[in-house]
Amino acid sequence: MKEVRLHGRGGQGGVTSAELVAIAAIEEGKYAQAFPSFGPERRGAPVAAFIRVSDEPIRTREKVYHPDIVLVLDAALPSIVNVQAGMKEDGITILNSHMSEKEIREKFGLKGRLAVVDANKIAMEVLGLPITNTTMLGALLKATGIVSVEPLEAALEKRFGRLAEKNKVAMKRAIEETVVID
Repeated sequence: MKEVRLHGRGGQGGVTSAELVAIAAIEEGKYAQAFPSFGPERRGAPVAAFIRVSDEPIRTREKVYHPDIVLVLDAALPSIVNVQAGMKEDGITILNSHMSEKEIREKFGLKGRLAVVDANKIAMEVLGLPITNTTMLGALLKATGIVSVEPLEAALEKRFGRLAEKNKVAMKRAIEETVVID
């Protein structure tokens, strides 16, 4: 089983991203869960969402406390949230950032495997808005292969209708531009 914790801000689409990955996993014949964790937070406040993907039925229903994968939609969040809390030793952090690996490690103290993409830049150029959720899904696919591209594209089409095409372009561009650092 792979467990993912997404960190974003209210309104960035983190919860939607989790749902899309779970739908794609189910389409591939896997078992999956996706759920948010937030209380009275408002738009812009830090929020988390969780994904589990497995070849076997998933029995647990609690938050993901020890993720294999951490996906960070907002480049500023590692300054205010310990995004790597509880992460498994061989886990990977996937970060939306324009900074170099050295800058990221110095500024945020992130350790271990890392994948980096400038999702803000891609989202602005492709979508015209700084909404990075579908862009970061491309980074997730490149760094982990947790699901295949085709079922995720189908989930995007169901969710976004006519807006799906631009989101698919942003996702594919992130797949190309994500740098994975082992």
